[in-house]
Amino acid sequence: MFYLETRAENRICQDIQKMENSAFVIVDPSQIFRPEITNFQTKYTNDNDFQCNKEKSLFRNFTLEVDDKIQRRVRQTYLQMHTFQTVDFVTSRLNYWTTFDKAELTVMETLEKLNNLVDESDPDVDVPNIVHAFQTAERIRAAYPQHDWFHLTGLIHDLGKMMVLIGEQQWAVVGDTFPVGCAFDESIVYRNSTFHNNPDLQNPKYNTKYGIYSKHCGLNNVLMSWGHDEYMYRVLSNHDACRLPSEALYIIRYHSFYPWHFSNAYNHLSNNWDMEMLPWVREFNKFDLYTKSDELPDVDRVRSYYQTLIDKYIPGKIKW
Repeated sequence: MFYLETRAENRICQDIQKMENSAFVIVDPSQIFRPEITNFQTKYTNDNDFQCNKEKSLFRNFTLEVDDKIQRRVRQTYLQMHTFQTVDFVTSRLNYWTTFDKAELTVMETLEKLNNLVDESDPDVDVPNIVHAFQTAERIRAAYPQHDWFHLTGLIHDLGKMMVLIGEQQWAVVGDTFPVGCAFDESIVYRNSTFHNNPDLQNPKYNTKYGIYSKHCGLNNVLMSWGHDEYMYRVLSNHDACRLPSEALYIIRYHSFYPWHFSNAYNHLSNNWDMEMLPWVREFNKFDLYTKSDELPDVDRVRSYYQTLIDKYIPGKIKW
């Protein structure tokens, strides 16, 4: 665990603790305050594909009222994230979590554990994370029946949130991701009100456009804020029996990087491979964000299908 040391840090931590009702609740503010998302429209041409033509307000109804408990909790989560996600912190988390000695579980066993995780930032559908996993996977399956790896990607994309159950702090697991080691882009959620105590903001080594990076160095060479995306990517990369294609691993690694795939920020760090993968991330995002209000899937009915995909692409126990 990473322990907070200063009085200011401890005060923020205490405020969050008072607002959390359960140690097993995932607070993912990334799904609420993305000012760059104003509407969502998508249409598919295959007979089995779904059609959606909804304003974002139909999925989320939030205000910035300070008396609103959810709004207050969301902003506090981002305040912690944007205060403590630094180059040093990310490096420490990489060193801690990539020893892969915390647990050994199959994919399905991990999914079952996600029954204990409810995303409290989503007031529209109060369901365990495992339900969202099957919702996402089933919608992808309907739209892309020929890409079974894509179905499985939808199922497992949030499994990195297992870190919360193993002891990680929520602000270091959920929410939008962003690069550290260079200037924080204006498109980051709460950019102008939550980074003021981040020490990297005042460090001339890290606060310029390129920071410690070079033009078009590639996102693979960029340190991202620590969260479930990077962790799950690392877990799968460490699993010798993983047979998922590179597109799947890329989607998992960057699906929360909204400043890039939704706001076109940080393209100066992207290389040709990143731009080639970008359409896959954007396509996946439609299913990740906008399936939660749909009819709940019959998990028992579809479980065997996804077990065959797990056996095909990610067999055996995975080291966490």
